[in-house]
Amino acid sequence: MPILDPRWHLFATVAQLGSLTRAADALNLPQSVISRQIGQLETQCGARLFRRTGRGVVLTDFGQTVQQRILPMIVAADQLADAILTTNGIPIGEVHVGLLPSSIPSFAGQLFRAARARFPKVRLHLVEGSSAQLEEWLAAGRLDLALLLREGEQPEPGAVCLRGMALDLIGPAGDAALAAGSISFEAMCDLPLILPAAPHVLRKRLDALARARGLQLAVAMEADTIALQKELAIAGAGYALVASLAQTAAVAADARLGAARIVQPELLRTIVLGTTQHRPHTLATRSVAQLIAALFAA
Repeated sequence: MPILDPRWHLFATVAQLGSLTRAADALNLPQSVISRQIGQLETQCGARLFRRTGRGVVLTDFGQTVQQRILPMIVAADQLADAILTTNGIPIGEVHVGLLPSSIPSFAGQLFRAARARFPKVRLHLVEGSSAQLEEWLAAGRLDLALLLREGEQPEPGAVCLRGMALDLIGPAGDAALAAGSISFEAMCDLPLILPAAPHVLRKRLDALARARGLQLAVAMEADTIALQKELAIAGAGYALVASLAQTAAVAADARLGAARIVQPELLRTIVLGTTQHRPHTLATRSVAQLIAALFAA
């Protein structure tokens, strides 16, 4: 069996994701190419590696045996390739990083300039997406690193916390409900709100908090992006909730909007740095992860 044959990397990706379609997305290859090369491996082995189901593919007993043998070899080969490239201690290679839309104005350029100055042999690939999209792309192995949102101030153990932010209520500039600079959660519930649709994590959190306090949210409209929520708030459709980092880009720079901090209770959100489990952790990815943490700390 050719251990370093690229087809075995395809096999490992399909086995991890349980789907030829998801593997094709993660590897940026046509599904027909992956299916054909898996078929070639099965012919070479003389046995089926996968069993097709209505929801994707699952490993056969033989495929599970092969996976247990091949994964350590793939990891060792990736580590060896990284060690050869970085024998002089200089990060080299590509790093795919996902950024939240709210972080683009203040962070994307800063990250690019710092990475270019410190790691000239690292090539950054930056993509934008919602927290849910970025998490899905991390799980599929399409990204090495991503900024993710966690509702509350205590994310999961082991997560690299980058910044905590309070949530603000935004509406038209000069609006009387925002004049005090802060607003209680109870008072906010009486206002027409522009919220993301379920099952968005913020929507689930607000619904649960309202139920626990015997309140009901007055949802005037549903919109899933900050930019859309902002424009609807300006148009007078209702009030939207944004994190302070997003507020800096979406509100402070726009004289048409005003903001008030939500209190009693204060609603907190955390940005964490997520890392994929489906791509090799190289010196380049580790260096960029450390750089991102340092930039947020600064």
